[in-house]
This record gives sequence, C-alpha cells and structure tokens, in this order.
Amino acid sequence: MEDVTDTSFRYICKKFGADMVYTEFVSSDALVRDVPDSLSKLEIYDYERPVGIQIYGHLPEAMVDSAVKVERAHPDVIDINFGCPVKKIAGRGAGSGMMREPDKMVEITRRVVQAVHTPVTVKTRLGWDNDSKIIVELAERLQDAGIRALTIHGRTRAQMYKGEADWSLIGAVKNNPRMHIPIIGNGDIRTPQDALNAFERYGVDGVMIGRASFGHPWIFREIRHFLETGEELPPMSVADRVALAKDHLAKSIEVKGERRGVFEMRRHLACYFKGLDNFKETRLKLVTLTDIDELYNTLDFIEQNWQ
Repeated sequence: MEDVTDTSFRYICKKFGADMVYTEFVSSDALVRDVPDSLSKLEIYDYERPVGIQIYGHLPEAMVDSAVKVERAHPDVIDINFGCPVKKIAGRGAGSGMMREPDKMVEITRRVVQAVHTPVTVKTRLGWDNDSKIIVELAERLQDAGIRALTIHGRTRAQMYKGEADWSLIGAVKNNPRMHIPIIGNGDIRTPQDALNAFERYGVDGVMIGRASFGHPWIFREIRHFLETGEELPPMSVADRVALAKDHLAKSIEVKGERRGVFEMRRHLACYFKGLDNFKETRLKLVTLTDIDELYNTLDFIEQNWQ
C-alpha cells in the first residue's frame, strides 16, 4: 500500500469505520539516514488513532535504531513488515524475504521489542513458497519474542498476490492452544461476506484490508453494518462518491499543500468512479488536471451527468 495509505487516505478510512490504520511502510535504512521523504511518513494525527507505523528492513541494528526513532512519533503500535513480496524488497532479504531466514526474523523482532516501550506487532506471510509454509511454528516464536499481535497474509511470497489466499493456515495459528495474542487475518477480504466468513470459520480476532480499500474505502462501513445487522448497504451513489472525492482532495491539500496534494490525489480520484459508463474522457481529466478549481468543476460535472 505504498503511495496509497498516506495521511489523507487514512483520514478517509477512519471516517468510514476502520478500527485501526497503518502508515505506508518505511525503510529502516532510510530512517537511520534521516531521509526526508521517509521521515515525513512518521507524521501522524490524533484523528487517525489508533494508528501503527510500519517499518521494514533486513539489518538488525538499523531495525532497532529505526524503531527507537519511530517511537518518538508516538504511534499506538510499531508494526514490523515481514510480508511485502515485491522483488526490490524481498530480494534483498527484507519484507517477506525474511521468510527464508526465520531465525534472523525472530532475532530482529526480539531486539526491536526490547528496544522500545511501544507495543510491537508483526505482519508476515505463510512462508517463502509452497514447500516452506512455516507460519504455525513461526507464529509461536514471534509470540515468544514479545509481539502483541500478529497479522498473517494467507499467501506465500512466491505467490505474490496471485491465486487465492489460504486461510486454513491462518486458522491453524489462531486455534493453536499455545497462541494467546490476537491473530489478524489478511488476504482476499473484498466483501462483507468475506469478513464474516473469516470470523466465523477461522476465528480470527480481526481482519486487515489492504488492496480492497483502494478506490473503495467505504468497505469498512459496509463490513461493520453487515456484521451488526446481517444486511448489505446499498451501493454508494455517484453523488456520495463525489462528496467523498472532494473531502479526500481537501484533506490532501490541507496536509501536503496545493501542488503535491493535488498531484498525489489523482491516483485516488479516478478509482472512486470505476464502473461508470462512457467515463474515459472524464477519467483522463481526473488524472491529469493540476488546477484545483478545474478539478472541483470536473467533480461537479460527474455528479450532474452520472446518476
């Protein structure tokens, strides 16, 4: 979710009922070198809480030093990302690349836990590939290292985001009598029914939603309503999506300034209107316009011409 879960998007997700949000993951190597773009990702606001700052890396010293630096930003949790499958991350041993070195993963986790007072959590995958699904034993070891919760994505690193997430092993971790920390399931939660199935069939303590929230942050409200009432909410109207886009755009500009705020919002704007007929020309405007007034006029045009 890099370049997606920035402050303004987290603001929107919280408004739609997300119980907890996480920052984009931050490189521990960059933090210890005080890289400005990475330091800016540590900025969090009270309206986001509870909020976790997520770090990744493969060097123990850098991970410890960056965790100490992150703690100064006062997040509610420090989350260690051992799950990212992207080649440039995993290929150098960070993210889910750490699944090939479980001893090192556990040692980094233990040292980070010992170095900070903030609760530490971990996000990881089932294993490196289909022949090394080590998550059940690994979960016990991470718990013993002192983490306060564990999020498991139901795929191996080799799968990337392909195929279906295997929730059976997530359930095996949750139902392991040795486990006592919260287990959060992740992967293929796209509908309220998916969330209900995760809770009822596998017994997880929570579900984490990543890609399904991009362009659809109201998924949190849909899930919460379904779990509470057993009923589905009607689809978001075009007018409601326009209001959402305006709110998100305003928050992005407020936090980042006009130029950057507009530029970094464009990846979101078009996604809010997926599925509209004859939308190609208008979509092109949303992803290319730089003038605020023109953007707002385009959003008004959408509301007037698509119902």
